[in-house]
Amino acid sequence: MIYSFPPFVNSETEILILGTMPGIASLEKQEYYAHPRNHFWKIIYTLFNELAVATVFEEKIKLLQTNKIGIWDVLENCERKGSLDIHIKNHKPNDFENLFKQYPNIKKIIFNGKESHRYFIKNFGQIKGITYYVMPSTSPANTMSFENKLEIWSTCFE
Repeated sequence: MIYSFPPFVNSETEILILGTMPGIASLEKQEYYAHPRNHFWKIIYTLFNELAVATVFEEKIKLLQTNKIGIWDVLENCERKGSLDIHIKNHKPNDFENLFKQYPNIKKIIFNGKESHRYFIKNFGQIKGITYYVMPSTSPANTMSFENKLEIWSTCFE
């Protein structure tokens, strides 16, 4: 059984980015999107005109929070061989009901990949007052070019 991290959200959070479950590299480092070939941080830093991606995880979180963005995962825990979502079994979703009660400013969810969206919809459906965006996964398993991912991701921050 593997477990997701606590949410990185605060009272200012308006946008919530959701993955499905951290991959092996992230679980080992205990930080989101830790795989060196994952495009997540490069996309975020590029969109907010930052020159270089911070190496310290806390600084990455600070950039998100400065821009009213939080991150979490759809699943609290699951069984999975490797890092791919297609291998997920026996999953339990995170407690979004309480999260949205506690952080009512969240008005937009950006799903990092189709699978996170699929698991979320299956468990919670469309939540009133929240807009959903499904983005291409930033995972290295998604072979779409960085430029194409960046262009598509930029649409939810306009």
